[in-house]
Amino acid sequence: MYAIIDDGGKQYKVEPGQSLCVELRELGEDAGQLEFPHVLFYQDGETTLVGTPRVEGAKVLAKVSGEAFGPKVYPMQFRRRKDSRRRIGHRQKYLQVEITEIQKGG
Repeated sequence: MYAIIDDGGKQYKVEPGQSLCVELRELGEDAGQLEFPHVLFYQDGETTLVGTPRVEGAKVLAKVSGEAFGPKVYPMQFRRRKDSRRRIGHRQKYLQVEITEIQKGG
């Protein structure tokens, strides 16, 4: 069983038990669970549902594991003929979630 969800302008193929990094968002104090209502595609052994654009009533539930960091990137700024160079480091923060359940829609 798997589903394709849309979150933060990106699409993810998810299965129960899978760990996933999504865009960081503000959560409440005791928010231990996250819900993804934008399911684009659902398939289990005998049922296939394709959304137009979304599958009605389907949702994916996930448990929040915490924050995670992406790889460190070093964008360079360089201006020719002036001996001017600048190196800046950036590391994006993500939200680590574990998919617990995929609920089938109608």
